[in-house]
Amino acid sequence: QVQVVESGGGLVQAGGSLRLSCTTSGLNFDDYGMGWFRQAPGKEREGVSCISWRGGGRSGGRTYYADSVKDRFAVSRDNAKNTLYLQIDSLKPEDTAMYYCAGAYWGYDYCSRSGKDYIYWGQGTQVTVSS
Repeated sequence: QVQVVESGGGLVQAGGSLRLSCTTSGLNFDDYGMGWFRQAPGKEREGVSCISWRGGGRSGGRTYYADSVKDRFAVSRDNAKNTLYLQIDSLKPEDTAMYYCAGAYWGYDYCSRSGKDYIYWGQGTQVTVSS
């Protein structure tokens, strides 16, 4: 019933850009905090960014960015489309990873930096950055 599907990954040269999308269904998307995570082989899962439900079309809200990406990545959401986005600019080879979208409900305007706090996950979309 619940589906979370990432798309938009690909092979890009360093310095290029990508726009990742996460489409959801069977989920009360506008009530959920959403996050982007990434994981490369042999490395720990990293919380890239997250955005609270209020970040989608309402005033206020909260977002989080890992230090490694905060000047280059931008998270957004369109609650009417049940879709989460991640705009990635100035890609670096170290950005190469599988990128995952995740969602969870907290009952207030919040998003977590920890993947353990999320319930629903997509299958991921691969981002590969060449030097």
